[in-house]
Amino acid sequence: MYGLISKLKAEPGQREALMAILLQGTRAMPGCIHYIIGRDTQDERTLWVVETWDSPQAHRSSLALPEVVEAMTRGKPLIAAIEQRVETEPLETTSCS
Repeated sequence: MYGLISKLKAEPGQREALMAILLQGTRAMPGCIHYIIGRDTQDERTLWVVETWDSPQAHRSSLALPEVVEAMTRGKPLIAAIEQRVETEPLETTSCS
């Protein structure tokens, strides 16, 4: 498995719009196990994106999907900075329910 955790800083007042674009552009991505977007509770401009993929190749392939390309094009002007991006090696995924 392959994982990414990213901290995105939105332009002032654009966090919700950015979140909506990211959610819209990531509905069906082959090889994606989890794609979670969370609002930072301490910073009104920050979003955390946690991704789990079958493989690094699945993630790379997703970047060429038309929906993802469109989301990146629309979302990029709303991002002030990518403050952190960490690659991880998830050990397993489980359901907590």
